[in-house]
Amino acid sequence: MKTSTTLKLSAIAASFAVALTATAATGQTFPPLAPLPPVPIPKDNPQTPEKVALGKQLFWDARLSGDGSMPCVSCHLPALGWGDNNAISRGYPGTQHWRNSQTVLNSAYYNKLFWEGSVTSLESQAVSAAEGGVAGNGDPSVMEMRLRFVPEYVESFRKVFGSEWPRMNDAYRAIAAYQRTVVSDGSKVPFDRYMNGDKKSLDASQRRGMALFNGKAGCIQCHNGPLASDEKYHDIGLPDFPGFKDNPLYQVTHRWQHYQKGVSEARYRDADRDYGLYYVTKNPKDIGKFRTPSLREVKYTAPYMHNGVFTTLQEVVDFYDRGGEAGSNKSPLVKPLGLSAQEKKDLVAFIEALSMTEPLIHDDPKLPGAYQPLPAPVK
Repeated sequence: MKTSTTLKLSAIAASFAVALTATAATGQTFPPLAPLPPVPIPKDNPQTPEKVALGKQLFWDARLSGDGSMPCVSCHLPALGWGDNNAISRGYPGTQHWRNSQTVLNSAYYNKLFWEGSVTSLESQAVSAAEGGVAGNGDPSVMEMRLRFVPEYVESFRKVFGSEWPRMNDAYRAIAAYQRTVVSDGSKVPFDRYMNGDKKSLDASQRRGMALFNGKAGCIQCHNGPLASDEKYHDIGLPDFPGFKDNPLYQVTHRWQHYQKGVSEARYRDADRDYGLYYVTKNPKDIGKFRTPSLREVKYTAPYMHNGVFTTLQEVVDFYDRGGEAGSNKSPLVKPLGLSAQEKKDLVAFIEALSMTEPLIHDDPKLPGAYQPLPAPVK
């Protein structure tokens, strides 16, 4: 590393220096891990307490789904790490989803959402979740009409958005505003406290794990920056979810997803695996690539990976230690690490230190009452 750069590092916290110098041997540097900054708020959807409160109600309200049984919270439960604790999300009644339900914790920081990065904002993510065929399966015109028949919602939308009637685009804006409050509290994250000067917040094992994370284990190559994610897409050679091979309901969704994402007939009929980023780009070089998930709050968000094939962080570390498995476009970054049993233990201890010491729980909101008939038109 150049002398000028080294001199600059002397003014940075010791852990930042470790992160950068540990990768210098490869000729690369990566953004160091760091505390989360303030949540970015889009100019066209500013936060207000009233909007957040409305969004929380809508996040919990089953009326925003096809059959009135699938609110957002049904797949993103606070007590289950804001996911649903299944390898593959349960999906809309009568169907079966085909991917792990990603936690919405800290989703406010992503520049693209979903495993293949198919949407670019929480507002558009809400649309896909509420209206997606194997997710909420809601018809927007029906969901909007339901809200119009609930006097409390009519009044809330009027106060928050100035509209005469609830509109679905405003409902999605409110849900997104609420999700921007589902973020880590840095005062409860051992790593963040450490970076802010409390050097006792990480024990010896966690500090050894941090050195491994930034050095020998190479985690920093993809899990970097405040979010602990480069927000890029990689094929790491994951095994397939076994249900896709022998469960008809999984196979129905799996093949339908291929069809509706517009792949060629040959790929649709074969449907041998989840192609990931390829569905967005249609570039064969992107087959098997998925967005790097954040490592924040992973202590509470098992199971792991886009298909939920690992139930513990120890399994994840073991997978990377052996260099993953075969992949269509496997990343050269994934290779055997040669970690000892103690090193694996230390690495898991540090990764858990990126989570709060207690899970983030939001109490259920009080939902508006039953539908009411609209007043008769004035003649």
